[in-house]
Amino acid sequence: MRKRHVVIGTAIFCSTALALSACGGADEGSTDTQSGDGESITLTVATFNEFGYEDLLKEYEESHPGITVEHKKAATSNEAHDNLNTRLAAGSGLSDIEAVEVDWLPELLQYSDKFNDLSGDDVKGRWLDWKDAAATDSEGRLIGFGTDIGPEGVCYRADLFEAAGLPSDRDEVAQLLEGDWNTYFEVGKDFTDKTGIPWYDSAGATFLGMINQVEFPYENEDGTPIPLAENTDVKALYDELLATHDISAHFEQWSEDWSSSFQNDGFATMLCPGWMLGVIEGNADGVEGWDIANVFPGGGGNWGGSYLTIPNQTEHFEEARELAAWLTAPEQQIKAFKAKGTFPSQVEALDSPDLLEQTNEFFNNAPTGQILSDRAKAVTVRPFKGAHYFAINSVVGDAILRVENGSDDPETSWQKALEAYDALGL
Repeated sequence: MRKRHVVIGTAIFCSTALALSACGGADEGSTDTQSGDGESITLTVATFNEFGYEDLLKEYEESHPGITVEHKKAATSNEAHDNLNTRLAAGSGLSDIEAVEVDWLPELLQYSDKFNDLSGDDVKGRWLDWKDAAATDSEGRLIGFGTDIGPEGVCYRADLFEAAGLPSDRDEVAQLLEGDWNTYFEVGKDFTDKTGIPWYDSAGATFLGMINQVEFPYENEDGTPIPLAENTDVKALYDELLATHDISAHFEQWSEDWSSSFQNDGFATMLCPGWMLGVIEGNADGVEGWDIANVFPGGGGNWGGSYLTIPNQTEHFEEARELAAWLTAPEQQIKAFKAKGTFPSQVEALDSPDLLEQTNEFFNNAPTGQILSDRAKAVTVRPFKGAHYFAINSVVGDAILRVENGSDDPETSWQKALEAYDALGL
């Protein structure tokens, strides 16, 4: 799910410390509540943002007497990422099941021996091949069960489109926005000129949609980093995006200002993976007019997707694996999609009429199952994300944020990004 926080703030990593020493203290993650007969245990599950697991965990407890599940839910993926790195390095304090975002995997696979191998005949062939492969280390060990993928459409406020004299029907909006990023930005300029309302929510989030269409955004196929000063693809996207600074709402996704803006017509559109549907519905509670169009600038895009891992720190591997396997089974992932819009990565789920016929009442009864299935098929590029992706993307994200908050102009901020890249010592 890169359910999931847009990587804008500077990330603090403990990656090198994983092999050396702890980055900080930790509390115990797995709480043993065994009764006298030794059968009752508590499993801890750490997630972030919206996985759609609240009702599922209660269902699991009801069907598994003696198992209590404690859900630890971080507000953002950055918070969860920092906690995972810190406690992984400390050697204690992690939950029995730790959710991880796809963009963390290249980093974590360097320390795959700190996670249990989850492979087995019971889950063989469950996921899309590329989803499975991303969590498999060089020795063939599967360190994560796939949860969702993030095929993207465009979520929009139909009522604000109507006020601007633009088409508001989702099929007509899809036709209006069909094309490249320039088309999306040009329609946005027309909208903002007419209404004074920002077109998109966040330059940082929009940049992720753009960079995820680049096959090798920051690293070559062999994993060597592309010097930022020589990375013409990234600089071109940076320039194209920040040329539209006047139609941005200038929010950092997941900030309080961003969350509250859903209640006061803060912006008209946003890039929208399936997992974002639940976030929008929660933030825009009581607001009418949201819809989703079966279109994405530049063709197709996937933002995020997550996995469930079981660190070696667990004292209840068999029970944790059983729960993780159950949560990532097609039936449960369809339930999670219905609850929060997290689009399944399981082959069987993708062919299920129960998924394809799913609609979302909040989004004007949009056929979200079919739309997101179509958007998944439109994804033709899956960007290479090696061990350096997270750090380099943070450098570029910080540069965009400085322009968004008005502290720098685009060129000055880019020069600072080049300096920050050099400081990484890659």
